[in-house]
Amino acid sequence: MTHTFVGRRAELQLLNQLRMKQASSLVVIRGRRRIGKSRLAHEFACGMRHFTFSGLPPTQGVTAGDQREEFARQLQRELKIPLPRAEDWGDLFWHLAQQAQEGSVVIVLDEISWMGSKDRTFLGKLKTAWDLYFKNNPKLILILCGSVSSWIEKNILSSTGFLGRISLDLVLDELSLHECNQFWNAQGTTVAAYDKFKILAVTGGVPRYLEEIFPQHSAEENIQRLCFQKTGLLFHEFERIFSDLFSSRSAIYKTIVQRLAEGPCQLSDLYAALGVQKGGVISRYLEDLVTSGFVSHDMGWHLKDGTESKVRHYRLRDNYLRFYLKYIDPNKKKIERDGMQLLPQWSSVMGLQFENLVLGNRKKLLHILGINPADILYDNPYFQRSTKLGPGCQIDYLIQNRFGTCYLCEIKFSTHPLSTGVIDEVRKKMSTLRLPRQVSLRPVLIHVNGVDDSVTESGLFSAIVDFGSLLEH
Repeated sequence: MTHTFVGRRAELQLLNQLRMKQASSLVVIRGRRRIGKSRLAHEFACGMRHFTFSGLPPTQGVTAGDQREEFARQLQRELKIPLPRAEDWGDLFWHLAQQAQEGSVVIVLDEISWMGSKDRTFLGKLKTAWDLYFKNNPKLILILCGSVSSWIEKNILSSTGFLGRISLDLVLDELSLHECNQFWNAQGTTVAAYDKFKILAVTGGVPRYLEEIFPQHSAEENIQRLCFQKTGLLFHEFERIFSDLFSSRSAIYKTIVQRLAEGPCQLSDLYAALGVQKGGVISRYLEDLVTSGFVSHDMGWHLKDGTESKVRHYRLRDNYLRFYLKYIDPNKKKIERDGMQLLPQWSSVMGLQFENLVLGNRKKLLHILGINPADILYDNPYFQRSTKLGPGCQIDYLIQNRFGTCYLCEIKFSTHPLSTGVIDEVRKKMSTLRLPRQVSLRPVLIHVNGVDDSVTESGLFSAIVDFGSLLEH
């Protein structure tokens, strides 16, 4: 079943601009699993002559020869030619190039890392084929797609062999909340923002997950079907992600994200959680998770002069991973045996999920607050260390602009309208935050289930933002 294509207008515009060139184009599309790379390439190529090839998933026993043989079979089917010999990538690329010598044509090599990571000649043969054959057609666009972004970064984008050959590098992020809202179709106007939030707290803005929701069913019914039945897509998804992307090292990556599921932390905290000494290998694993889109690397800065600080925090930005680790993984055996009902305490993880959704849609939030992105010096979650000068504090989202104003954003989840307790919490953070004298502080409250009149009437907040407004266009 093919679903209506949602979002990616900016990416499609960039791809469509390549058609106006009088030279061939080599394109990279990367991003986490299920983020819509293949679908974007398909949507772009529709209406044009195009060929799509995909690598085999890296299951145990799959060899470099298996990848070549599968590619040869796909060539046979796509190009309607006799089955070519599969001993050499150079020969296979030559056969493909013969069918794309002239006219507008798009070639998609999907899951490029699966296709070529086990053959040390693959990238060299691809580069040679591009130089000798593919690029000679000025109307040809060759798209390389992949979920293992770190492999693409190292072997293609940072490789001297492909230096100067990449026309466009697209990194697909989660869909915006407005785009996510479109998955509720005609039901969208009658479903409460809170019901949508509960689903987005599990799926994030990952289009493949959102395609599976039934808009006419409640959030709890959808989550029950997708997560707490052994047939559910999201019940098995975690293992697929980690085995496909990180193969034999998946256990280490899982340990890292398990620690991050508890909340943001510094590199030293991760060393402690892993029980290892300080070293470069964990940093590389973390960067793999950042490049793949699962983890965010939030940089700190000095409020006094607006310069970058040494404080770095890693944050699990993928809502599905946290929900899986908190509620599905500990109950896998029970779910496999006879299924399980959605846990009553599932809302306890919602605070971090809510923060992720807001931080992932800060562009929309800035628009609501009337802040021009060009005026921002820094904006991120903010962590103030405890020193002799005073206690530390943590700000969900802090925006510092070049005009001497800081916006302290409190991203507050509650199942009920927020009461005056939130005022005390924010006032404490305001008094603890060490600001230069010339800097003004404006508190902002972001909520999902409303606020009591007393909160509005307190006059403390410069703006009170409802989650529902982030879902709007």
